[in-house]
Amino acid sequence: MLQLFVNRQQELQFLEEHYKTKAAELVVIYGRRRVGKTEFTIHFSKNKPHIYFLADQRPEAELIQELKQRMSLYLQNESFAKLAIKDWIELFNEFTKWNKNTHTIIIIDEFPTLIETNRAIPSIFQKIWDQNLKNTLTMLILLGSSITMMETEVLNYKSPLYGRRTAQWKIEPLKIHHLRPFVPQYNLETLIHVYACIGGVPAYLQKFNPQNSFWQNVQQKILTKGEFLYEEAEFLLREELREPRNYATILKAIAQEAQTYGEILNKTSVDKSMLSKYASVLEDLGFIKRTHPIGITPKPRKSRYTIADNYLNFWFKYVFPNKTELEAGNSEIVLNKIKQDYNTYLGHAFEQTAAELITKMKTNHKLPFTFTSIGKWWFKNNEIDLIALDEEKQTATFIEAKWSNLNALDCQRILQDLKTKATNFRWDRKKENYAIIAKHITDKEQLTKQGHLIFDLEDLEPTLLQDNR
Repeated sequence: MLQLFVNRQQELQFLEEHYKTKAAELVVIYGRRRVGKTEFTIHFSKNKPHIYFLADQRPEAELIQELKQRMSLYLQNESFAKLAIKDWIELFNEFTKWNKNTHTIIIIDEFPTLIETNRAIPSIFQKIWDQNLKNTLTMLILLGSSITMMETEVLNYKSPLYGRRTAQWKIEPLKIHHLRPFVPQYNLETLIHVYACIGGVPAYLQKFNPQNSFWQNVQQKILTKGEFLYEEAEFLLREELREPRNYATILKAIAQEAQTYGEILNKTSVDKSMLSKYASVLEDLGFIKRTHPIGITPKPRKSRYTIADNYLNFWFKYVFPNKTELEAGNSEIVLNKIKQDYNTYLGHAFEQTAAELITKMKTNHKLPFTFTSIGKWWFKNNEIDLIALDEEKQTATFIEAKWSNLNALDCQRILQDLKTKATNFRWDRKKENYAIIAKHITDKEQLTKQGHLIFDLEDLEPTLLQDNR
């Protein structure tokens, strides 16, 4: 059976530290749908006195009655369930009077759903906090999947709850080195295939059958009409956005390698005056990211857009443009198209994956160089996949990430080209390193003896066997 809870040690430690304080805590936890917020908070509250309540689309009066029932079960007192309660404030007022346990966790999942039902909810919970909870040892945890609503209605400085929250945490998808528990039979090369396809959202990873091959999973779980991962991208857009069609057009363009504002504009029918607004919304949601070349200050005006989420990137590159074939049940035809292009697709995805893996190696002290920041760099016709900078030691490590099999001659050529491009990088440094990260490299020992930094998947694989923090 697939694991439902993987990693999250840092997040758990964060909540544990706030739970141990001798004061009331109002903690806001949010993140995109399916990322594992509920599992994380349930795991944290296990074996602690707690009440878990999921808000849904039912009328507010019914939701109040259900929370009253859950509070009654927690109190182990049926009389509480018989109270005539008319609103949220009265409910929490009574609960505070009846609750003899001074250290209670109350988890309200999908808090934005309450706000959709009643726009006054942030003000109501401000009063609940001020009148009932702030002088207790209650830990109130508000969970939300609508990033837009959580940031505007709960975390924004204009929100009534802004000055009440004591902590917040945005739950992010898992990284590449967390994936192995979901598909334990897969080696690192196949894990990279998976990561570039569906990313690190636990609910997506659980859809893949570890007994099947990667391509079997792609065909059965993503390219088949009616399957969860076939529909999920459109569901996400409908949930978060008012004009999903325009946003889908932009995401498709970026997935088809339109990276600059001008390129996106040329590939879409979106009005020029609206493109910046749409891009900003997608960036706020975490669907896309805008990057600048590392090491350049102030940041240049020209930037590049990429899709931040691997699943959305894969879906808009391969599923969205082939919807007609897929709706007709021709998944085999689409699968063959993907297979022919996938190594090229992985070439782009491998840059970010390589950055994650060497960052993990740095954490475990397995790297022969140090860095405090890492990112892509470009200038005119020059481009370097990754540059790892150590501002304190004034060291720059220039890295080429190649999703291919290389020999010693290939590496010598790549390194020479890398050194030439590095001369255009304007940054004060006392020391320079040059490195290659590839799928497979022959004659690694010979290259290493010559002072080169050479890594392939064989060197990176042990990173997956270490702790998953």
